[in-house]
Amino acid sequence: MPRPDEITVPTETGPGRLLVSPAVSPSAVLWLGHGAGGGADSRDLVALAAELPRHGVTVVRHEQPWVVAGRRIAPRPAALDAGWLAAEPAVAQLACSAPLVVGGRSAGARVACRTAAAVGAAGVLCLAFPLHPPGRPERSRVDELLTPQVPVLVVQGTRDPFGSADEVRAAADGARMLDVSPVEGADHGLKLARSATLGQDEALALVAAEALRFLRAAAARK
Repeated sequence: MPRPDEITVPTETGPGRLLVSPAVSPSAVLWLGHGAGGGADSRDLVALAAELPRHGVTVVRHEQPWVVAGRRIAPRPAALDAGWLAAEPAVAQLACSAPLVVGGRSAGARVACRTAAAVGAAGVLCLAFPLHPPGRPERSRVDELLTPQVPVLVVQGTRDPFGSADEVRAAADGARMLDVSPVEGADHGLKLARSATLGQDEALALVAAEALRFLRAAAARK
């Protein structure tokens, strides 16, 4: 993958960073946030940044200020939302007239759902949405998942302890604009069980293919 362009984003809590993998003539822009346990180098975010620009999608991976500063513990949701929203003008400039789809993995997906309306997103791509803390299904975050008033795609492992693909589908209860794409044998970090029928590269290719399908649909709606 070519080295991405880097854009520093000033925020009230220090600089954030955008890692931009540009398409030549983008039909859409995908803005992705990372999880609470790591940065923009998670395997699924990297796979999307490597693959989607070849298909006309510019991928923007957003590193929150706490990651840029080298801290290990993510701040509260309100601070995550503020760090994300501070980057919106820069992302909007990158998108220009192309449709903007937001998303991310885990905590980044939660941020994208909460702020989709504020940034004018055409869709939301959730990778490993943390439906509930492990072992605590009663503490559901399904309200966040159902917040966007635009189409949502959830790409979820079938053995994710934060909520399996089946759990997400059941919690959404047939929501009209929400689709769930399962990754067989994958956990929260998209690591596959030894018994999984897919290989790791195949699983990442599936994630990229599902994301591309969703993005093309979003671009067509615009």
